[in-house]
Amino acid sequence: MQGQNRKDIYPGLEVGIILKKDQRNGNVTYGVVAALLTSSAFHSRGIKVKLEDGQIGRVCEIVEE
Repeated sequence: MQGQNRKDIYPGLEVGIILKKDQRNGNVTYGVVAALLTSSAFHSRGIKVKLEDGQIGRVCEIVEE
């Protein structure tokens, strides 16, 4: 799982997140980071972010270019 370290995530980065409602089934939503919501440097379940479309979830993967 990628996205556990805050230093690897920044606004404008394309990521896959798991929304709160999708935690059980594991559906991944893709989008561009608008803001980082987790203040700690590391989070075991992924850094929480807000996407440009307003959705909030934890980063499960960083989309490689």
